[in-house]
Order: sequence, then structure tokens, then C-alpha cells
Amino acid sequence: MNALIRGGRVLDPAHDVDAVQDVLIQDGKISRLGTGLRAPDGTPTIEAGGKVVCPGFIDAHVHLREPGYEYKETVATGTKAAAAGGFTAVACMANTNPVNDNRSVTDYVLAKARSEGAVRVYPIGAVSRGLEGKELAELAELAEAGCVAFSDDGHPVMNSALLRHAMEYTLPFGLPIISHAEDAHLTGGGVMNEGAVSTELGLAGRPSAAEEVMVARDLCLAELTGAHVHIAHISTAGAVRLLRDAKARGIRVTAEVTPHHLLLTEEAVRGYDPNTKMNPPLRTKRDREALVEALADGTIDCIATDHAPHAVAEKEGDYDQAAFGIVGLETAVSLLLDRLVRPGLLDLRTLVSRLTVGPARLLNLRGGSLAAGADADVTILDLERRLTIDPRAFHSKSRNTPFDGWEVTGMPWMTLVGGRVVMWERVIKGGAGKTGARTGAS
Repeated sequence: MNALIRGGRVLDPAHDVDAVQDVLIQDGKISRLGTGLRAPDGTPTIEAGGKVVCPGFIDAHVHLREPGYEYKETVATGTKAAAAGGFTAVACMANTNPVNDNRSVTDYVLAKARSEGAVRVYPIGAVSRGLEGKELAELAELAEAGCVAFSDDGHPVMNSALLRHAMEYTLPFGLPIISHAEDAHLTGGGVMNEGAVSTELGLAGRPSAAEEVMVARDLCLAELTGAHVHIAHISTAGAVRLLRDAKARGIRVTAEVTPHHLLLTEEAVRGYDPNTKMNPPLRTKRDREALVEALADGTIDCIATDHAPHAVAEKEGDYDQAAFGIVGLETAVSLLLDRLVRPGLLDLRTLVSRLTVGPARLLNLRGGSLAAGADADVTILDLERRLTIDPRAFHSKSRNTPFDGWEVTGMPWMTLVGGRVVMWERVIKGGAGKTGARTGAS
């Protein structure tokens, strides 16, 4: 696919580019950047004046639910939601049915992505068979099949010896272990953050220590083995302190934060809306502020949505019976532009970096930049477009969001995968049929 993106503000943190330029795409690759570029006759032109042209955004943590839970989401609907939200690639977790703990499931996901996907799909394999935490999954087989990381996300690996062996086993592959850092003995039956608000509401709480204990354990094992551990959906100030100290000591650790933990606190639970029930739970104002600061200074490496679709029935009824998790692919970028960048809590360059080169380096992916020769995966932002979040308009099968009705300014205007327009002004333009590949960040 060929195209000329003309006159936009090109923002590529990976190569320190921030200037009004043109982007020439030839045969699905970035050909060059510059001013006054001329394209061969017949090349489509995308007028991007007044907009921001970025490397394609990458979400390192989503749940596509297929195989097994297609009533919640599929590869087709989940990748359309990703394209609508400005993401050109997603990495999908292993908690499907059957679990992605062997090559056949990885092959299935990749085949679905090739035939039905709107954006690139990178599977994440399980650490343990069946996510049961008892014996290792077929890690070498999964890596060979195309998995970019290993995680039992949704289930903490409580057996420290097993996790140590997993870390040692992955060293030759160079792939990270993504940790769902939660001590299940401490969380018990908790459904929200433990503290004054949970006491007032009469809801069982999950203490911050449940996360921090496991982050400390994971960091000790990473230091012991030399493996790369990635902390998923970090949510507490204490975990941020541990992360910052570990990085200063040279431990191979990275971390992600979700938009909902950056924007909401436990106060949102006061209305007993099951769409505020997530794992880890929404924390305190102090925790939220620590997360924003850590994202800005680079302690936290990337933003990931933890897109977790559920059927309506699973999010109705009593708060303590509702499923954990919310959808995020179609709301993340607009929310972050409006609630963090616009008020000056985070600069645009940093936001783009945490959505591009950050996750690309984490997962050793191609992409994350607009360098010549890179795949032409591009996200174009309109910083002035206003919209009201309406779950009824989502491309996802699910509607479980606490942001229904929020008015925001700023949105993904266009998404290109391999030079092909897959989304323009929230309209999906056709599947890209892409799968991922581990070729290194550009």
C-alpha cells in the first residue's frame, strides 16, 4: 500500500522527531520523512494538517477472549475495537478456553488474526499449564510458535519455585514473564481496595500489600535469575517505589499502567457501579498520583489497557458478584489526551512514547517508530475533536466501561496498518489480516 501523509506534526519519540513533515509510504513501509515530499502519480494523499502523525500505537495487554469466550469478544471484534481506538497492534493474553499453553492454540489465534484481524496480533503464552500454577506450559514450543511473552494474567503464579524455573527457562528466548502481581492469600474475597471507603461501603477489600508483596517477590527472582520480568497493571505507590529502586539497581524489570488506574480512584466505587470493579482494584488518590508521576519520569515503561470484555449479564447484579474488568481499547487514547495531556499532567511526547516505543521494546516487536524501512503502522490524532463516550457505538462486543457519557477532547482520527487505512473517523475500513512478528523494535 502506498500513501503520502502530508503536512502533519510528525511525532516519533524513538528518533527524537517532532516537526511538521510529510510521510511517504511505499509498499507498506515507511519510505522517508521530509518537507515537500512528492509521491509517484496515483499515490493517495492524506491531508494531515493540524493533526499529529505518530507511530502506530501498541497495546501490550488485551483479552481477545477467542477461543472459548466468543460471546464476550473475538479476534475480529477486538481488533476492530483496537483500530477504532488508534492501536495498530495488540498482544493478547492466554486466559482463553482452551488456555494458550501449547502451540495449537497459538496457531489458532494467529490464523484468526490473518483471516479476520484488523490490526496486528501478538499472542502471549501461558506460564503454567491451564493457568493452574502447578507445572510449566510448553514454553519453548510457544516461543517457536510466535508468542512474544509468557503470563498467567488473571491468576498469580503463587509457586515461587515454579516462577523461578519459568524465568530461567525463558532466558534463551529473551522473552519477558508478565506478572499478575497479587498474593491470592491476602486478597481473599476482596472486591475493591481495602481502606476507609471499602469499610464505609461494606465491601470486602484487597490491600495494597497484596500487590506489593508479589512485586517484591518477582523482583527478587528477576535479580536471582537475570530474567526480564514485566509487572502488569501496576496500581500502588508502594509498588512504584519497589520498581524505581529495582531499576536503579539494574534489575531487568519493566511495568505498565492502565488508563483507569491513572484516571480513577476508589471513590468511583461509591455508586456501586460494577463497571468500577477491576483487578487490581481502583486505589487511592495518593496511589493515582504516584502512578502519573512514575509514568512521566519513565519508571513505568508503557500504558496498556487490560481490555477485558464481559457480557452484560456478567456485570449486572450485586457488586461482589460481578466479574472483574473493563473494556479500554476504544476509550484509552481520548481519555488520556483529555485528562492527562490537556491539563499538563503529561506531555504529548511522553504519552506517545509510552504507547509506541515503550511497548515495542518491552515485547521486542517491530514497530514503535516511523524510521525508514519500518512497517507503515501509523496513528493520526486530532487533538481538537470533541466527543462523548458512548458504549453503544463501540466496535467491541462488550460495553463494560465506567466512562459512559464522559465528554473528552482529542481522539484517534486515522489508523493505518502496513500503509492501509483500517480506521478513519471511527469507521472501520476493512481488516488488515495481520499477525505479529518478533523482529526487534525499529
